[in-house]
Amino acid sequence: MRSYVFPGDIEKRISAIGSQPIPYMRTDEFSRINKDSERILLKLIHCKNGRAILYTGSGTGAMSATVENYVSTKKKALVIDGGSFGHRWYEMCRYYGIPVFNYLVPFAQDIDYNDLEKTLSREKPDVFLCQHHETSTGQLFNLEKISAICRRHKISLVVDAISSFLAEELDMDALEIDICIVSSQKGLNIPPGLSVVFLRKNLNGHPWGRKGYYWDFEDNLRNLSRGQTPFSPATTLFLQLHARLEQLEAEGGEVKNIARVHHRAGIFRRLCREYGWEIPAEVPSFAITGFQTKEKTPGKVFRSLIEKHQTFIMPGDRPGFYRVSHMGLQTEEDLRELAGRIHEFETE
Repeated sequence: MRSYVFPGDIEKRISAIGSQPIPYMRTDEFSRINKDSERILLKLIHCKNGRAILYTGSGTGAMSATVENYVSTKKKALVIDGGSFGHRWYEMCRYYGIPVFNYLVPFAQDIDYNDLEKTLSREKPDVFLCQHHETSTGQLFNLEKISAICRRHKISLVVDAISSFLAEELDMDALEIDICIVSSQKGLNIPPGLSVVFLRKNLNGHPWGRKGYYWDFEDNLRNLSRGQTPFSPATTLFLQLHARLEQLEAEGGEVKNIARVHHRAGIFRRLCREYGWEIPAEVPSFAITGFQTKEKTPGKVFRSLIEKHQTFIMPGDRPGFYRVSHMGLQTEEDLRELAGRIHEFETE
């Protein structure tokens, strides 16, 4: 089986941890592992003296935790709705009864940053919610521009970096991002089931909203101070996370991984041009390549890859639009073989 979805193919050494006997988690040894994971995570995202809450739950759980504990303490939110994941912020704000303005961005287009600033001046939100990379389209938003706008208007910035972490450069402190969210199955390249909420140091002592029991920031931070979680964690995933973080630290940080992702994206995008596939994103992220095939039967490519080659890519919301992740283990030969098979099936 070959995987070009998230998390992609995982290194055997890290994957093997998942089949080992599961140790008891309420021990000093497990606490030391979790504290070390927090240390490395904060270093990778450049969040000095911040905190990193580890949850057993998907990225959507971490988004919910952020809305329950932080966004709920604000008067009004503005959401960048550039696809299904941006729209999720909007749905959550509505669910919790938080006043919210939904700033729509057309499919795979970049934000009109001048219009965005005018909208902020008119709507006057005090918290801004966006994706760094809208995974449903492949579009990368410019956090430098967004951060500058938010600073000018004194608006708190919250970013979902779930699919850009370790694929794009990201410096929480430099960008003055108050809260950032990532999850295990993207750039961290371990199985799904863990998410992380990063809190910048300026939020120390913030009066959290505490609208949800399981995701409660205060309870999780109190337990984190001793290297533990308030409830039973996905112990094996925590061990896989620590092994992966140690690997990244031994390589010198995030730079080498980002370079690998960029290299793979470059290879596959050259193949897209060879086969005449359009990449709709105005500013495509290196994390994935979203491309429009010429398939005659909707879904033909997706099903044929699975049934004939046990290979997985991600379908999109439009017929013939697919996404290939550049996370995990990939070689140039792998990508050439994948593109050739996609072309074969699109013409059948």
